[in-house]
Amino acid sequence: MNNVSSRFRLTCLVAISSLASTAHAQSSVTLYGLIDAGLMYTNSVKRGASSGPLFQATSGNINGSQFGVRGREELGGGLNAVFALENGFNVLSGKLGQDNRLFGRLAFVGIGSSQFGTTSIGRQYDEGVDDVAPLSAEAPFFGKMGFAHPFDNDNLDDSLRIGNSIKYTSPNLSGLQFGGLYAFSNSTAFSGNRAYSLGTQYARGPLKLALSYLQINGSNSSNTAGAVDPLESTANGTGGFLLSSDVERVTATGINYAVGHANFGFVYSHSQYEGTTMFGSSHGTVTFDNFEVNALYALTPSLQLGAAYVYTDGSVTKSSTYGSDPKWNQIEAQAVYSLSKRTDIYLEAMYQHVSGRQFVAFINTAGGAAAGPEQVATTVGIRTRF
Repeated sequence: MNNVSSRFRLTCLVAISSLASTAHAQSSVTLYGLIDAGLMYTNSVKRGASSGPLFQATSGNINGSQFGVRGREELGGGLNAVFALENGFNVLSGKLGQDNRLFGRLAFVGIGSSQFGTTSIGRQYDEGVDDVAPLSAEAPFFGKMGFAHPFDNDNLDDSLRIGNSIKYTSPNLSGLQFGGLYAFSNSTAFSGNRAYSLGTQYARGPLKLALSYLQINGSNSSNTAGAVDPLESTANGTGGFLLSSDVERVTATGINYAVGHANFGFVYSHSQYEGTTMFGSSHGTVTFDNFEVNALYALTPSLQLGAAYVYTDGSVTKSSTYGSDPKWNQIEAQAVYSLSKRTDIYLEAMYQHVSGRQFVAFINTAGGAAAGPEQVATTVGIRTRF
C-alpha cells in the first residue's frame, strides 16, 4: 500500500511539474532596464543673464536611464498576447522622465503571430524610430541622445512617443518588414493633435535599407490628451525648445553597409513644420534637411569606435528675429569599452557650429544652448543593463 501511495504521489508530482513547465513555456514576463550616468564638460552654456563653461553630472548621455516589463503569452493557433511597460527616470535624482509619466517611454498591449505580424495599441514609437534610426548615429547602440540632429527635428532620437496609437508591424518576409501607425486625437476636434506614420526596412547580408514617414496634425493645439503632448516636447527631446505646428511632416531614409568589422551608414531626413511656433514665436514654415554620414568600427571584441558628421540646412519663411537660412554642422566621436556583456564605459565628444542671425549652438544633452554659434561637449560615462 505504501509503495502504491508513493508511486501515486510521485506520478502527481511529475504531472504537476510537467504542467508548470508547460505553462512557463507558454508565457514569459521579463524585467529589464538600463542605467546611464556620467560627467560632462560643455565649453559654453547660457543660463539667464550669465554664460560660461559647465561641468555637470548627467543621466542618460547616450541612452535614457530606464526600466520596464515586457511579456508574451501563447494563446494557441499561432497567436500571442504581448505587452510592454517602460519607464524613464533620472538616475541622479530618481525623478520620473517624459514629463513625469510612470510609463513614459512605452505602454502598449497587442496580439501577434509569426505568420501575420503584430497589432498593438497604446503609447508607442513612430516608424522612423523603428526603421531609420537604427541605421543612424542616433541608434541605441551608437551615440543616441547626444548625437541627435538639431532639436531632434526629425524625431529619430524619439523625443516624442505617440500616444493613443494603434500600430501594425508585419512579419519578416525574407528580409523585408513594414509597418504603420495611426494615433487618435481623442477629441471632438478630430484633426486636433493626431498622427500617422508608415515605414519599411530591408536587410540582406551586409546591406540594410529603410524608409519612413511621419505626420502630426495640430501639435500646437490646446489638446494635450492627443497623439503628442506639447508639454513633453517642451521639457524633453528638443532640449527646452518647442517645435510645434499646424502640420508636421518628416520623411527619412537610410542605408547601412557592413565590411568586416566596420559598418558605414548614410541617413537623410526632411522635416517640415507648417504654421510653426518655434522658440516661443510664430515663424510660418520651418524646414530642416539633415544629411548624416556615420561609421562604427570594432577595434577589438571589447572596444568599439564610432564617428558621425551631420549637416543640417534649415529654412525659416517668416521671421523677424532669426535668420531665414540657418545651417548646422555637427561632428561626433565616441569610444565604448565593454567591461562585460552588460556593462561598459564610454567617452564622447561633440562639436556643433551654426550660422544664421540670432541662432546659437545647442547640442542635445549639453545642458543648454551656447552663448554663441559654437559649442563643444565631452562626456565620460558608464552604462549597465539588467
